[in-house]
Amino acid sequence: MAIFTHIVIGTNDLERARAFYDDVLGTLGIKRVANLDTASLWGVDAPEFMVTKPGNGLPSTYANGGTIGFVASSRSAVHAFHEAAIANGARDEGAPGPRNFTPTAYAAYVRDPDGNKICTYCFAPA
Repeated sequence: MAIFTHIVIGTNDLERARAFYDDVLGTLGIKRVANLDTASLWGVDAPEFMVTKPGNGLPSTYANGGTIGFVASSRSAVHAFHEAAIANGARDEGAPGPRNFTPTAYAAYVRDPDGNKICTYCFAPA
């Protein structure tokens, strides 16, 4: 059973965010599934990840210490995610490679153009 209904992050530039996440999440097989006036949603079978302009009208800011992790089916998908993110204006926060908390953890971290930290993890054996 899933423990989340969805995850939401903010943006100050919805069109830029749409282009960024279409390309970056597309490397993981995640597609944009809905557009609203001030938001878009991505998912595989159902909308799970949303990028939106803040409802209170104030500027979007990122969560210091917050990270959203997406599943990668392979280590090559981790690399594709990282490369697409950097090519679309992300800042590197951890190049693709092994992570030491489990023997098979392989990940990459970036900050999207709004400063949100996102990552992808593959736990499949090399």
